[in-house]
Amino acid sequence: MISSKSTPKPGEGSNAWLIKILTGLLVILILGIHFIVNHITGGLNGLMTYNEIVSYYARNPIIPIMEGLFVTVVVTHSLLGLRSVLLDLKLSRKTLSTVNWLFLLGGAAFIIYGIGLIVVIVIRGLQV
Repeated sequence: MISSKSTPKPGEGSNAWLIKILTGLLVILILGIHFIVNHITGGLNGLMTYNEIVSYYARNPIIPIMEGLFVTVVVTHSLLGLRSVLLDLKLSRKTLSTVNWLFLLGGAAFIIYGIGLIVVIVIRGLQV
């Protein structure tokens, strides 16, 4: 029997489970905002050139903040989801601990890299 109630998996703490659920909802919300702001109202034919993006980010400080949040939420949600899939493999505690550290460090690196790119775009836009 399939239950429609979502609960943490064995080995998945309630905090990780709650974060995964909340980031899933945030992905949907921020993706909708991202789509509307950047593809419908942003540029001609829904696609902006690099120069338009640079200018757009520099003129609208909320946009880079939203994009940084978007990167953070997507990386967090995807790595928690992948960890949840790996929990189905019944990994040993040591292996799961290694996976947790790899995901934590890798996720932090992805987020820092993504936000760094956003900062570079904003700085370039302010110089123009």
